[in-house]
Amino acid sequence: MENMEELAGTDNIEGLQEKMDNIEALQEKWQGLSISNDFLFGKVMQDPCLCTELLQMILPDVEIGHIEYPELQKNMEQDRDAHGVRLDVYVKDGKGTVYDIEMQVANTKELPKRSRYYQGMIDLQLLDKGQHYKKLNQTYIIFICLFDAFGKGRHMYTFENICREDSGIAMGDGAVKIFLNAAGTLDDSSKALQAFLGYVAGEKPKDPYVEKLEEAVKKAKRNREWRHEYMTLLMRDQENQEIG
Repeated sequence: MENMEELAGTDNIEGLQEKMDNIEALQEKWQGLSISNDFLFGKVMQDPCLCTELLQMILPDVEIGHIEYPELQKNMEQDRDAHGVRLDVYVKDGKGTVYDIEMQVANTKELPKRSRYYQGMIDLQLLDKGQHYKKLNQTYIIFICLFDAFGKGRHMYTFENICREDSGIAMGDGAVKIFLNAAGTLDDSSKALQAFLGYVAGEKPKDPYVEKLEEAVKKAKRNREWRHEYMTLLMRDQENQEIG
């Protein structure tokens, strides 16, 4: 009986040590995060000044002004059979224009189709039952990628629905999709945007906005609540993987 109790005690100690080691590993992972991590990026973009400046950098011809966060990172799931959509940064400006910004590290080869799905889910959220389609907001879905999704070396690829027979005719559905490329090689965008994308790729360019982002990242890592939230999400993911 004593031997069994000793074994049980040993198992408990080993289990506790394993949990402590796991927590320590998660804390180290948290401290090692960069702006390219979608969770950390979403938290940093909760600063409306930083978020607005980034949007204005990407869309210099759009007058953005004041922004608000309807439900930041809201999980949109219409039914149990639907794919849940968790948005990294979801904001709306004073004119009602909606912006969704997604950080994408892995090249999963399906971003165009995913952008289509996101568009549909966002539209469902924007249009209440019985409302006319003309009430649908102007939307910009923006993917910030560490890779070139289209292989042409551009830093930015912008897509709108245009008539194939006459490129001067735009459909006018109010939906724009933008794919930023941190691995771009062409000199096709502003120096500020290229500096930001370089920072996303792990470089340390001398740029005022990048410096503000770097300070915001350091501040975010000191936020105990965010650290706990991140570690909880990771542990939940680990448990789900173990369950299969």
